[in-house]
Amino acid sequence: MRYRALAFDYDGTLAHDGAVPESTVDALRRAADSKRALILVTGRELDDLQRVFDHLDLFDRVVAENGGLLYRPDSREHQPLSDPPPEALVERLRAADIQPLGVGAVIIATRQPHDDVVQDAIRDLGLEYQLIYNKGAVMVLPPGVNKASGLRAALDELGLSGHEALAVGDAENDHAFLDVCECGVAVANAVDSLKERCDVVTEGARGAGVEEIIDRVIENDLEDLPGGWGGAGPVRHHILLGRSEEAGPDEAGPDDDDGEVRLAPYGVRAMIAGPSGGGKSTVTSAFLERLLAAGYQACLVDPEGDYDSGIGKDSVVIGDPQREPTAREIHGLLERPGQSTVLNLLAVPIADRPAYFTGLLPRLLEPVARHSRPHWLVIDEAHHQLPPNTATDNATLLRRFSSTLLVTVHPESVDPAVVGLLNTVIGVGPEGHTVFEPVAEALEVDPPRLPADGLEPGQLLIWRVGEDEARLVELEPGTIDRERHRRKYALGTMSADTSFWFRGPEQKLNLRAHNLMLFLEIGQGVDEDTWLYHLRRGDYSKWISGTLDDDELATEIETVEKDESLDAAASRDRVRDLVTAKYTQAAEPDPEGGA
Repeated sequence: MRYRALAFDYDGTLAHDGAVPESTVDALRRAADSKRALILVTGRELDDLQRVFDHLDLFDRVVAENGGLLYRPDSREHQPLSDPPPEALVERLRAADIQPLGVGAVIIATRQPHDDVVQDAIRDLGLEYQLIYNKGAVMVLPPGVNKASGLRAALDELGLSGHEALAVGDAENDHAFLDVCECGVAVANAVDSLKERCDVVTEGARGAGVEEIIDRVIENDLEDLPGGWGGAGPVRHHILLGRSEEAGPDEAGPDDDDGEVRLAPYGVRAMIAGPSGGGKSTVTSAFLERLLAAGYQACLVDPEGDYDSGIGKDSVVIGDPQREPTAREIHGLLERPGQSTVLNLLAVPIADRPAYFTGLLPRLLEPVARHSRPHWLVIDEAHHQLPPNTATDNATLLRRFSSTLLVTVHPESVDPAVVGLLNTVIGVGPEGHTVFEPVAEALEVDPPRLPADGLEPGQLLIWRVGEDEARLVELEPGTIDRERHRRKYALGTMSADTSFWFRGPEQKLNLRAHNLMLFLEIGQGVDEDTWLYHLRRGDYSKWISGTLDDDELATEIETVEKDESLDAAASRDRVRDLVTAKYTQAAEPDPEGGA
């Protein structure tokens, strides 16, 4: 279920001349029976609303006074969401004999042309109050109080965010709360300015339009809305991936005149694939940064500790090299709409990860069933968690997430049933053009034509499954300097297959260095024969290049390896100096308390 909450304006939307048709009340009952939360958002004062409408019990929350008051119909509790009107202002307006004049818990309400008198009183009293207009009505409220702020308070109490909500309105004061929601709907009688900015305009006016949109939501969650790469839904929410000279407006609408290429936030089943060091994590991090900035929730499964500093300032990492994440921790974090999470699986042995992940998926689906979150499930090193011939239910379970992203070096080593779900494939790195054929084979479709054989740094190829050609895109870089790889390599715990192993010339040793600082420490302590054995074989530069993806440092160390004039002590010192010159800062304690 995509839209968990349906929010409605009252006058001009549900009601005509203050009354709601019985057929519209029946539609509201159908919406409530579909297990969606209903929220009424109105400029009316609560007492006035209760006099004209006796079906408030259909709603989970009522936002009255244009965002100033929150009412809970089940308990009949009401909560002002800001300070009461200043007595001096109320007295001044009463003295001016303004009619009508309503004074609520937070709002002062009148009509034009009395707005000039109100403005003069606010200025003379030195108040920071705002005037909000609605078809001749004038609402006087504290700054920042509007239908949007009230709706956010209601959604927060219900454990939902605007990304799980659809709102319906008709007037000028509805702009704010429609913008908060994933989908904004204007009924046919709405003012033109609202129609121009909303995502859907109903054919019916007022209650008939409400009935129309409720039936569409119940039927298919508005999946028939035009969408972009991989998904459907309002294009205004699509997340920037990069830019392409080939881009331009099309039926799906993911691109604009600047050549922007965007991914829909819902309905995407994507894979980012390419060789180690090719830029997969760069693409993933940049996209997730913008996804989280837009308020979506992501859960990233991180088997290698690559994201031990999180995926954004508001994300939380659970699990570490000694302890796997628990279901209670996962659920507690995903219950919070704005909280994204990294699940660190370093404590789970590689051989056990497929079984662990199979057990994890149903746990991750529990919050999905309640709140449709996380919006994105991201699976790093997907070939480890989802190899062929594992659990047959994995593909079925993954289909129930709003959007999924698999990241892998080996697309051919991912369960074909899971690959069969994909609707978007992104190739990165010098060999990025090679990833499409194994995916197309699993999907039983022809691979796309490719505009380029090799990719430069910062470039990617994106294929929308079913299209004939992949598109060459320049990645829009992220703005956050993460340094997560450097910190992991300096002080983190790399997996056994990516650690450096000091074996020695006779393979008698079995010393594991799971980060660079430990590599230097062990390197200083092993005997000369062992150190020189690995040095002359070029093992140090190969490890740093192939596993740490640091070709610059690898080249410098390769120079040391080839300099036969250096003995064990001198070469050790030189390697140590090269490593610490680049990674000492990453190994220093994080000023905010991280590793």
